[in-house]
Amino acid sequence: MTTRIDRRFAALAKEDRAALVTFLMGGDPDPKTSLDVLRALPRAGADVIEIGMPFTDPMADGPSIQAAGLRALKAGMTLTKVLDLVRAFRKHDDTTPLVLMGYYNPIYVYGVDRFLADAKSAGVDGLIIVDLPPEEDAELCLPALAAGLNFIRLATPTTDNRRLPAVLANTSGFVYYVSITGITGAATPDPSRVGTAVARIKRHTNLPVAVGFGVKSAATAEAIAKQADGVVVGTALVDALKRSLDKGDRATAQTVSAVADLVADIAGGVRAAQRVAAE
Repeated sequence: MTTRIDRRFAALAKEDRAALVTFLMGGDPDPKTSLDVLRALPRAGADVIEIGMPFTDPMADGPSIQAAGLRALKAGMTLTKVLDLVRAFRKHDDTTPLVLMGYYNPIYVYGVDRFLADAKSAGVDGLIIVDLPPEEDAELCLPALAAGLNFIRLATPTTDNRRLPAVLANTSGFVYYVSITGITGAATPDPSRVGTAVARIKRHTNLPVAVGFGVKSAATAEAIAKQADGVVVGTALVDALKRSLDKGDRATAQTVSAVADLVADIAGGVRAAQRVAAE
């Protein structure tokens, strides 16, 4: 069974181009604006969209994404409403891959079987659950795969060759390589080290490798796109959204364009890298 994620990466491979994967918190700063921003992403150049599931204890996230989650929760966002967001997006876009990213607790409370059924019917293509290790695959990973959803695992600079096979065993869709050690948005990745890491991962899997954490500009995205199958941008987009809000953290007329313009700029960097590589 192929998913939208599988098809998108396959199509981009034929174009000899890396994917631009964008992350935003679902419901930030409010559900309506969040939907408007998400709808603008594919037009701006996003190839895959990750939607954060707001959670009160996001241990892998830096201050920007933590704050985004709190804004979404304050606006009344729930896991049910995240799925509603996906359904609303799918009314106008049935091709862009959508990945839900977050933590296991809200899914556990929702109920795994019910969540997977609802996610699939809403139009979700994959999951990134950062606090479920391979040893817990029976909890969610294996049921998700059985339901036809990709389960995308994170590999890090500390994932050595002994650990990597376990990490990759039930991974599908793509591998998300975390280019720095630490929380989201904490530093800028070193493209030369990224290339070595991606090559090492590819010796263990045929899956595409997307690189994220710390990508903030078109120049960094271009450098990484020369080394990887995808570039993930999250904190920079969340920061752009935050800067567009008023003093009460409410959306303004500039909120959608603030995010879309940055995505378009970074998308230009990703595409430039592949044009250079193809020459």
